[in-house]
Amino acid sequence: MIRCVRLWTGEDGNSLFEEGTIEFTQGERGDQASQSIPVARLSFRETAPGGSWGWHQDPEPRYVITLSGTLEFETKSGATFIIKPGDILLAQDNSGSGHKWRLIDDEPWQRAYVVFEEGTEVSFKANRVEGNVDE
Repeated sequence: MIRCVRLWTGEDGNSLFEEGTIEFTQGERGDQASQSIPVARLSFRETAPGGSWGWHQDPEPRYVITLSGTLEFETKSGATFIIKPGDILLAQDNSGSGHKWRLIDDEPWQRAYVVFEEGTEVSFKANRVEGNVDE
């Protein structure tokens, strides 16, 4: 399983998050698991060490896969969570108050944006609701 944090807009218009995992299906051989989704677009981006981004929403639902860099995300409620290399952010807060982030280590934030096709069922399984998440 891969650690994933889902970020979405709650009924009050504020961004919320929950920690969970990406669910896999077991392969035919039994020793491998996988998950495939139809992808509309894949892009890569890098932010220099020390970078940050003020309050914003994600432009569209997507997975953000962190390749390098450690970030702290914050919602308007003041709740925070940490994203590290190998973590996936399921960005679904496309309206409302949004979130902000800042790099908290000396590495650049290298990431892949994976925009899934509209109507795709995401394979996210929650295991904890909003609070400080720093694992």
